[in-house]
Amino acid sequence: MSTAQRFLLDIPDPWQQADLSGEELARTRAQALASTDDPRQKARINDMFRQGREVSRAARRHGALLSAGTATMYTEGLFMAYAMVFAVSTPEGEELTLPVLSARLGVSSATGVAPRDRVITSVRVPHVGTAARVTGTEVTRLTGDVDVKLLTMHTMMPVPGSTQDFLAVTLASPNLTLKNEVYDLFDAITSTFRFVTDGGVQIPADGDEDGAGDGAAA
Repeated sequence: MSTAQRFLLDIPDPWQQADLSGEELARTRAQALASTDDPRQKARINDMFRQGREVSRAARRHGALLSAGTATMYTEGLFMAYAMVFAVSTPEGEELTLPVLSARLGVSSATGVAPRDRVITSVRVPHVGTAARVTGTEVTRLTGDVDVKLLTMHTMMPVPGSTQDFLAVTLASPNLTLKNEVYDLFDAITSTFRFVTDGGVQIPADGDEDGAGDGAAA
């Protein structure tokens, strides 16, 4: 079987890869602030953009293989979301079972306790096969005194040919009131994940035929 050397993930068009703190983010922030005269709403918008910058910086500090995100103004309001991919290896002799995944990814980094709405399950990723998944509203520490609630989805992609190596596809959004829509979007994005060879040939999952495609890669 061909060896997986890279991965591809289709990122929606409005999303920007890597740096969320550049000119485009500043333009979107100005657009969002101009859409309201309510001081509370302006403060909320500034908070969300600060969250965006901090989430992106934290992803890079933790060695994310891919970091992308969006801050987009729609008629209904501002939507923000982030996508990250991390390499994860399990210690020798330990399997990444759902209980282990629960302990590793199901605990809020700010509170030290599991999210109350945490769901741990397995899913079928079209081009990968069966993968473990954790969803929940996590409280994340952005700065020394600032916490933020994020809808999160972690999906563990087993690396072909290895029993200990995984790529964790993590998506998050502070738009808590859009929970169902956000999780549907996250699932759709995660479902495009695939491993490829150096030559760009897609590694099949459970008998799928080889293929290739474009997408954000690392």
